Amino acid sequence: MIYWRSSNYAKGVELIVLSGPGGVGKSTVSEYLRKNAEGIWVSVSMTTRAPRDGEIDGIDYYFCSESEFKAKIDEGAFLEWAHFAGNYYGTPRSAVAAEISAGRAVLLEIEISGARQVRAAWDSAYLVFLAPPSFSELERRLLGRGTDTPERAAQRLEIAHEEMAQSHWFDEVLINSSVEEVAARLIALASQPRQIG
Repeated sequence: MIYWRSSNYAKGVELIVLSGPGGVGKSTVSEYLRKNAEGIWVSVSMTTRAPRDGEIDGIDYYFCSESEFKAKIDEGAFLEWAHFAGNYYGTPRSAVAAEISAGRAVLLEIEISGARQVRAAWDSAYLVFLAPPSFSELERRLLGRGTDTPERAAQRLEIAHEEMAQSHWFDEVLINSSVEEVAARLIALASQPRQIG
């Protein structure tokens, strides 16, 4: 369900940025697109954190050392990057540019601070804010994970409130009541003919 769309919309979106509060389902939507949308390349981020069980380098993340990551920051190799929970995360600019040059739309699933960086670095980026059906539903999802201490859960909810307040500067807000519906909207954005010139 589209909540609203700004006048920044243009045909042929080549770079879609998907962001929103933690627990809203960004990774679920991205994984669905990775499996079901051939015309959209879901960007793979680089990180300094250690791989988790089952994660594969180049598929889940590009894993690297902190010194390698910092060197890439100095080179301007990232479209956006952040330091979070003791590790660095970033989107390699060259990979995004290569996919777009090859004619594929690119989806970035990133945090709100990263979306701001992309807005500044890539004029034609189209920013989509993924929102929960209600804040109580987001609270249920966050608390339902059962992986956080009560203090950490309260902190996540406070951050989610702050993140929800950022939606106004995105080009479009989608309510995540159905992963399939959200994915269909993103596929439609990527599938429209691009304007030339």
